[in-house]
Amino acid sequence: MAATGPAREAESGIPEWEKEEKEEKEAAVKVLVEEEKEVLHSSTVLLPLRRKAQDKGLVEAVEVELELHPLQNRWALWFFKNDCSRVWQDNLHLVTKVDTVEDFWAMYSHIQLASKLSSGCDYALFKDGIQPMWEDSRNKRGGRWLVSLAKHQRHSKLDHLWLETLLCLIGESFEEHSKEVCGAVVNIRTKGDKISVWTQEAENQAGVLHIGHVYKEHLGLSTKAVIGYQAHADSATKSTRNKFVL
Repeated sequence: MAATGPAREAESGIPEWEKEEKEEKEAAVKVLVEEEKEVLHSSTVLLPLRRKAQDKGLVEAVEVELELHPLQNRWALWFFKNDCSRVWQDNLHLVTKVDTVEDFWAMYSHIQLASKLSSGCDYALFKDGIQPMWEDSRNKRGGRWLVSLAKHQRHSKLDHLWLETLLCLIGESFEEHSKEVCGAVVNIRTKGDKISVWTQEAENQAGVLHIGHVYKEHLGLSTKAVIGYQAHADSATKSTRNKFVL
């Protein structure tokens, strides 16, 4: 006769309720993994599925099964929409955070393209813990490499250049100087859009110039195209003086 109740638990050394709980968890992981595998190529619903996994306490198990590709840093996406009736900080909103390649593409496919945003809006992608504002302690001594676009380039160049900028960030394209990069911003403006890469130390000439050279190369800009580096301290006083030019 098969053992039942306490006798069955004693034989296996594991309480029956614990075995059932483990089996249910393994089954839940398999379901979530299959769901994510179906959408990894399109990357359109990965973030909601990961949130579902997180709610069920299964994130680690799902990530192991899927072999996700972690980024070196966690990045936060911010959205700014200008509203003159509110203080500046209240117009800035945290959208999401990503720390794997798959999460990044899921995020990118979910959000509106920069070229479709209204004038006065910004996207910003910054390392987790750094806010996209000059006053942040890791930004205030820094500056930005600035790419200015003509009005007619919004629909032909903006989205490509912004995506290349994002890939430079999450791919740590600046090698040993990647640690000096804080984030990037795209400003949608009526007179002409702007894209910038922010660094944390404007006086670090070697680092700033290396980042600028690599950035310009990755954007595929011609040798005639000019990008300038502006210190935040100068920008805060409404100065448009370039500290470096490439």
